[in-house]
Amino acid sequence: MAALLGVVEGLTEFLPISSTGHLILTAHALGLHDDATKSFEVVIQAGAILAVVFHYRALLWTRVSGLARRDPLSMRLAAALLAAFVPTAIAGLLLRKTIKRLLFGPTPVALALVVGGVVMIVGERLLARRQRTETDKLEDVTVLDGFLVGVAQCFSLWPGTSRAMCTLLAGRARGLDARTSAEFSFLLAIPVLGAATALDLYKDGRALLATGSMRLALLVGFATSFLVAWAAIGWFLAFLRKRGLEAFGWYRIAVGIAVFLLIRRS
Repeated sequence: MAALLGVVEGLTEFLPISSTGHLILTAHALGLHDDATKSFEVVIQAGAILAVVFHYRALLWTRVSGLARRDPLSMRLAAALLAAFVPTAIAGLLLRKTIKRLLFGPTPVALALVVGGVVMIVGERLLARRQRTETDKLEDVTVLDGFLVGVAQCFSLWPGTSRAMCTLLAGRARGLDARTSAEFSFLLAIPVLGAATALDLYKDGRALLATGSMRLALLVGFATSFLVAWAAIGWFLAFLRKRGLEAFGWYRIAVGIAVFLLIRRS
């Protein structure tokens, strides 16, 4: 079970199809509905965070060491990431309990998948028609760009919406090219997912670490999530350059409709 959830998390975290939504659907199919499972799903995101850190280790080292030297490019990127992080952090703290109580279920997830799929397809087609020069360097992302991406990211607090989808579309709408938008989204995942993981460990850490079996499950979920996410990041960047986002929109709609049909039959 832990390995399966780790695979789902790692495979879907950085794709615009909602890792939380897929984890909720997988847990529901396995008959896991307790609060510990919900927290487990959040905490194994740490594996995906480590995958981003490992994938972008050279860039991160350059920019972190640049901050120590007060390098302007490093300062600018850090400011943009901070501006993107703050709106989601505030919204997450205020709505965390409500979201877990009301939206961690198959029906809300299916609705978000379908609506998000339509938004993604329409958005991708509109962006394809746009004639303008796009920003192709992370260091050129402005604080305003970051803030607006962060505001859009708040919508991803609804499971099934997808943090990757919200940040990618918002970045593209702000004039970032596909790769830059994706890389900004990946880097933004470090503080966002890190904060969510830390908060759930603080709130529910005792329950999650209470027994040897739970600790082993977390370790397995973490390791599996890391390995799969590491592979998924490179694949997604290559796919995005060639095909764009529309295929993921159709996938979301198909999965959402399938879930609605299964709910009606049960």
